[in-house]
Amino acid sequence: MIKNVSLLLLCVLFFVQNIWARDYDFVVAKDGSGQFTTVQEAIDAVPSFRKETTTIFIKKGIYKEKIILSEPKQHIKLIGEDVLSTIITFDDYAQRKNKFGEDIGTSGSASFYCLGNNFTAENISFENSAGPVGQAVAMWVAADKATFINCRFLGFQDTLYTYGKGARQLYIHCYIEGTVDYIFGSSTAWFENCELHCKSKGYITAASTPDTSSFGYVFNNCTITGSSDVQTFYLGRPWRPYAKVIFMNSTMPAFINGAGWDNWGKESNEQTVFFAEYNNTGAGALSQSRVKWAKQLSNEQGQNISLSAVFGDWEIDFPVSNQANFR
Repeated sequence: MIKNVSLLLLCVLFFVQNIWARDYDFVVAKDGSGQFTTVQEAIDAVPSFRKETTTIFIKKGIYKEKIILSEPKQHIKLIGEDVLSTIITFDDYAQRKNKFGEDIGTSGSASFYCLGNNFTAENISFENSAGPVGQAVAMWVAADKATFINCRFLGFQDTLYTYGKGARQLYIHCYIEGTVDYIFGSSTAWFENCELHCKSKGYITAASTPDTSSFGYVFNNCTITGSSDVQTFYLGRPWRPYAKVIFMNSTMPAFINGAGWDNWGKESNEQTVFFAEYNNTGAGALSQSRVKWAKQLSNEQGQNISLSAVFGDWEIDFPVSNQANFR
C-alpha cells in the first residue's frame, strides 16, 4: 500500500512538473522541484537580447535575493504562484556601507533592478524589509514597456523607484505601500486600479518628470488607504521642477491633507509643475483648501487623458480581471 501511494505521488509530481515545463520556459522553486532555486539564476539563463518572450514561473516562497535584470535581458515575464506567498525581498538601505565604507545610497538600496525592456511581472511581492530606516527601495525600474499586474510593492520610504527617463511603465491591480515619497522618479507611469497604502505620514509621490515628457504619473481608478496610525499625507511634491502627476477617478480618504500638494520648499516649483485632479471622490477629494497652483481638470481635459495619449506607440492589451485582494 505504501509503495503504491509513493508511486502515485511520484506520478502526480511528474505530471505537474511536465505541465510547468509546457506552460513556462523555466521554473524557480526553493525546494528544488524546478530548474532553478533562485530567481537570479533563472534570469541569468535567459539569452541576451532574445526577441521572444521568456516566461519564468516562480513557486511560493521567500526569495531573499538582490536581483539585477540587466538591459540585455529583454522580453522576460515573471509569474508568481501566489502574490501573497511569492516574495522577492532584500534589506539594503541608503545608509548601509559598502566595502569601502561609503553609503550605498538610495539607488544602491534596491531589492530588484529592472533594466531590460518589455518586462512583465504578475502575482509577485517585491519587498524591501529594512524597515523604517530612511530610503530603502523595493523595486528600481528603468525599463521601457514594463508591466506589473497584481503585484505588491512593500516598504517604507522610497518603495517604488521609477528610474528611467522617458521609460513607460504600467501598473495594474497593484498594491503599493510606504511613507515618504514612496512612489518616485522620472518615468512615465500609468497606475490602474491600484491600492496606494499610506503608513504614518508623508507624500505619496515625488516625481522628477523631465521637462521634455508630456506626462509623468497618472493614477486612474485607484484607492488610497491608510494604516491604523496614519496621520496626514500629501498627494505629492516635486523632486524636480517639472514634476507631473494626475489623480483621476480615484478615492481619497480624509487623511489627505487639504492642500493636496507640497512645493518641496521652493516657490519656483509652483510655476513649473503640473499637479492635477479630476473626478475624484472621498473625504480627501475636492477640498476647498487645495493649493492654488494645482489644477482641477475640466471634463474635456480629463476625458482626453488615455493610455494612447500617455504611452504613444506602445499598444497595450488590458487584462480583464477582478480587483485583487492583497490582505
